[in-house]
Amino acid sequence: MRVRKRIGLMVPSTNTTCEPDFYRTVPPEITVHAQRMWLTNDGEGAASVDRMNEDTKRGAEYLKTAQVDVVVYGCTTGSFYKGPAYDAELLEMISETAGVPAVGMSPAVAEALRSLGAQRISVATPYPDWINDQLRAYYETLGFEVLNVDGDPTVAGSGHQVANDQAPETVLEFAASVCLPEADALFCSCAAWRTMEIVEELEERIGRPVVASNQAAIWATLKELGVTSPATGLGTLFAQTVQ
Repeated sequence: MRVRKRIGLMVPSTNTTCEPDFYRTVPPEITVHAQRMWLTNDGEGAASVDRMNEDTKRGAEYLKTAQVDVVVYGCTTGSFYKGPAYDAELLEMISETAGVPAVGMSPAVAEALRSLGAQRISVATPYPDWINDQLRAYYETLGFEVLNVDGDPTVAGSGHQVANDQAPETVLEFAASVCLPEADALFCSCAAWRTMEIVEELEERIGRPVVASNQAAIWATLKELGVTSPATGLGTLFAQTVQ
């Protein structure tokens, strides 16, 4: 009889942040098993994300053989760049293929924001303008008032790998600088950005809740698996009992 739950995690091939965030956060009775989706650093724009998502069905097939209990689509851009309808279709396909529930990063963020009562949001990203525009459109379609979306100019457009290697302290300074006083919460977008490591310090700096991509995905995944104990050191979202 199986004694541990298993998470299947699909990540862009360039991402070296999402897996470590999952590994150090999930309880010891849960294991994480990753499958990579092909993504390059050549700045192809939406075409590169289209190509990456061609790998999702095969990735779900592979993870099914590991008998995982849930599959997490671990890319924020890839789940919002064509809007909520596309996102829903993508997750439905992953779930049907793997035979288990699927969690998407962008809808997990929306769920997290709603659980915190956040309607008006500021957004910090490492993205170029075209991705920021798509992010705004996605969350506005879901009913949020997106006050601003600011991409860090030292990272945006420099290739997908750069966000993985940016120091958390640098992320902290930039993200804190773009949170507007009237925002209910700050959303730090990107599964490759090392924001989970500074969530609590960032909340202290800006005086309001912070939702980060990997943080929200892990929170939603643990809820799916029935884990209800709150975790510490991961901000307001995780200070609540997951239920």
